[in-house]
Amino acid sequence: MTMRREHSARLQPNRRDALRMLAVGSGAALAWTLAGGGGSRVRAATRSRVLMGTGIQLQVLGEDPDAAAEAAEAALGRMAEIESLLSRYRSDSEVALLNTAGRVEHASGALLDVLHLADRISRIGEGAFDVTIQPVIDVYRSHLRRGLGLPHAASIDEARARVDHRAIRIQGTSVTLVREDARVTLDGIGKGYIVDRGVEVLRRRGFGNVFVEAGGDLMAGGTSRRGDPWRIGIRNPRRQLALQARFDTRDRAVATSGDYMQPFAPDYSQHHILDPRTGYSAPELASSTVVASDAATADALATLVMVLGPVRGRALLEDLPDCEGYLLTKNLEVVRTSGFGVA
Repeated sequence: MTMRREHSARLQPNRRDALRMLAVGSGAALAWTLAGGGGSRVRAATRSRVLMGTGIQLQVLGEDPDAAAEAAEAALGRMAEIESLLSRYRSDSEVALLNTAGRVEHASGALLDVLHLADRISRIGEGAFDVTIQPVIDVYRSHLRRGLGLPHAASIDEARARVDHRAIRIQGTSVTLVREDARVTLDGIGKGYIVDRGVEVLRRRGFGNVFVEAGGDLMAGGTSRRGDPWRIGIRNPRRQLALQARFDTRDRAVATSGDYMQPFAPDYSQHHILDPRTGYSAPELASSTVVASDAATADALATLVMVLGPVRGRALLEDLPDCEGYLLTKNLEVVRTSGFGVA
């Protein structure tokens, strides 16, 4: 599962976010959209915002620029609404209420959707993805903030004993943590879900050719302005802003997880993607890129595959319908599923 740094700078776009906005990509997926096209009447309405501590980018293609711009604003509004429910950084969110009170009555459809999907991913991954990993994240954050380096094994083991996705009980619209010391974070799945809800708004307004990205989780809907599939670039995890591979896609979601996003050690052996079963950083992969039918699933699977490693991760994706993966080991060996084609 992923751990995010929480500090005041997350509320403002930094240099990396600015690069994302220019490239319509991210430090994870670095996706460039080739929207040129001579003589086309199609125009792109572009919008950006900071949500869940990361830059959100939208491109909405259509012949009516005003309608496209209105749709983009409506999508961002919906995405902000979902963030207010799912973000653990907000004291008034449903996730914060669940963590402090241990129960949410009449939970929103968004929280219920994400928790149900998280449970399915946890089960197929045999616990390698678990949204109750927050206690372990808290231990790492506490040590790093105080300049103490990585936590000792005893502290990790104590926190890991509180991790169990089965501690979340859903009955109707009520969500309960059956363990008093359980804590939830949706960082490994929430951004993807927010992207999906933004795309949903755009489609309801009649816009199918869209590109919506949030910190490495994206949906490439329809085609680019010149009528081609969207071209996505996968970052080389050891060379900033360098591309490892490119591939074309349409009407598919893409998510990338990588050890380079928040490394705890210069050699990337320790980083923010933690194995809920051990409490330690996933040891084998440098990055995992997953293509799926929706961004929430791609988001969660990219994290899960990072934890499972190249052999088990690839095998899992081969068994799942509508999923493909491009994995890079620590020495940059490429492991990809049979259906993943590069441009």
